[in-house]
Amino acid sequence: MRQQGVITTLPRSTAVTPSPLTGFRDWLLRHRGLAQVTVERHERLITRMLPALGTDGGAYNAASVRTVILDQIRGCRPAQAKTIVGALRVYLRFLAMNGSCQPGLDHMLPTVAEWKLSSLPRYLDANQAARLIDSCSKDGPQGLRDRTIVLLLLRLGLRAGDIVGMRPTDIDWQDGTLLVRGKGRRDVRLPLPQDAGDAVLDYINHARPEVAIDRVFLCLKAPFRPLRAGMIVSGIVRAALRRAGIENPPSHGANLLRHTVATMMLRGGATLDTIGTVLRHKSPDTTAHYAKVDIAALQEIAQPWPEESRSC
Repeated sequence: MRQQGVITTLPRSTAVTPSPLTGFRDWLLRHRGLAQVTVERHERLITRMLPALGTDGGAYNAASVRTVILDQIRGCRPAQAKTIVGALRVYLRFLAMNGSCQPGLDHMLPTVAEWKLSSLPRYLDANQAARLIDSCSKDGPQGLRDRTIVLLLLRLGLRAGDIVGMRPTDIDWQDGTLLVRGKGRRDVRLPLPQDAGDAVLDYINHARPEVAIDRVFLCLKAPFRPLRAGMIVSGIVRAALRRAGIENPPSHGANLLRHTVATMMLRGGATLDTIGTVLRHKSPDTTAHYAKVDIAALQEIAQPWPEESRSC
């Protein structure tokens, strides 16, 4: 329409105001190797704190950073508060690294009381997992896409971000493997199960828009674009849970299916090392979290109550 003169072309402004967090973003991406979604979350949280902190890192001191962070986390749940404190801690380390603030201020931030791995894993049982897959229709673009996503989450324990960032070139059809780009630049090739691979192929051939976008999963309506964030994937899981009639699930996001995969593998006889490899855990302590649901193994090592020992 612009070429035909129907509408006028507005001149584009070439002046771009640099963000004060540009260097911070680059440092997180290049040197820390954080995922894009994590970088954006840190940037968003620090942007929210900058009006109170100020842009002059040289003026920061222990009292000022503690005052700001306590105001930010007031009324937050422990998990959310830990995320906010963690973002500011990383930002202060970045400033200290390039000499913009005094070192050690990151140690002045309060520690949020939340015991790591203290809760039980949240998961679905095998029957609920099967119902979840069946709830996704094979008819229509949305059904094909959502079924493929749910299958990949349930078969490989992928994160929501793995689905969002998946590229067509990540799939090796010859070897039947999928390249997964994990946290901290940890890439791993996982075997692609038959049903999940068939679903991906069906979606690409019959439901995915024929556009030159370097992502596997796209939005359903024009203008076609990649899924923006992991929350979209969690929304797909949430809708599938409703269709499957699974009432009061332990959680509603994509991570529920990741926990389900680990629990099903453990009950199927897989070792914790194998589960950690599939889920791409950095620490074995994270994988050990799932040992809490292995009731049979726990019964073998459980000790009798002292009263029972004396009676024997």
